[in-house]
Amino acid sequence: MTASSPPRAAHPYYMHDAIYAQPGVLRLVERGNETALSAAAGALRGASRVWLAGVGSSWHAALVGEHLLAGLGKLGAKARAVVASEWTAYGPPPEPGEALVAMSHRGSRVAAEAVTLAADRGAVGVGVTGKGVTLAGVTYTLHTADVETSGAHTVGYTAALAALALLAAEVGGADAARRALGAIPDLLALLLGQESWDDLGARLARHRRFWFVGGGPNAATAREGALKLSETAWLPAVAFEPESFLHGPSAALEADDALVLIAPPGPARARALDVARTARAIGAEVLVLAREDDREAASVAGETIALPEVDEALSPILAVVPLQLLAYHVAVARGRNPDLLRADDPAHARARAALAS
Repeated sequence: MTASSPPRAAHPYYMHDAIYAQPGVLRLVERGNETALSAAAGALRGASRVWLAGVGSSWHAALVGEHLLAGLGKLGAKARAVVASEWTAYGPPPEPGEALVAMSHRGSRVAAEAVTLAADRGAVGVGVTGKGVTLAGVTYTLHTADVETSGAHTVGYTAALAALALLAAEVGGADAARRALGAIPDLLALLLGQESWDDLGARLARHRRFWFVGGGPNAATAREGALKLSETAWLPAVAFEPESFLHGPSAALEADDALVLIAPPGPARARALDVARTARAIGAEVLVLAREDDREAASVAGETIALPEVDEALSPILAVVPLQLLAYHVAVARGRNPDLLRADDPAHARARAALAS
């Protein structure tokens, strides 16, 4: 929350506004970033390694960025995502000739420390951050969206993914992907109007524990969905890749849990559907995000959210939006203010104050 924005006491909260602002914001991500995109792409193209660093949602964006730069950007194994605080503490440190893409919506301390480390070691710095935010020490900055009033970042996340996709397309000369990005805002608008989200949220709010599963670039989407649900609705949620879930954690799945599966077309889809079959056999509620014409996915789901047809590399920009809406409406159904990240709970407020002191 910003000091100038008083908390809202009922739906629609600020998070709701931000979610529905995403189509318009994504249409404008490239505008004003053209010069920085070209220059940053040149720096990354010539780098011996490209680190992508962030924490929380920004780390999840970095994970998607790794896939985008490795694939669309044609950097392959030279692109690597890291948790910023772990990287600065444990390395391996960057070297001259390498580059850092630092992710932070608000310009966090840990992002600033990663930038300082990169600059001190002779690596080029690229910042991906909110409008009006400065990451001191970066050479190029891509601005995403206005800094959000809600503590649960939504439009800042999708705008960062769009900026990373534009950057990867520029690095790799992926003109087809760049044209496909132009259609994303309209597809996102259609997605927002697809379901009765308040009814779905109210029904799922009865569950005490949530599992999110996704593979490939949507492993990050699963992590982001779990984070959003925990911080807004105060519910325990965990995320896994399909194979990781089936290798042990599935033993903890209970019949009164809910499983959310991200399964667009791609190499991870088949094993993801095995996860859905496992969960249904145990008796858990299964929500699957899959392409509209995917009959096999629909057959193993209790509820299906139809994802627009788009290249898997770009699908995280769309797939995360139903998870944002799910978190928001579960929070509202449970009587939580999704903007505050539990700052209105005295014990949590004291804990945060102790951390800040």
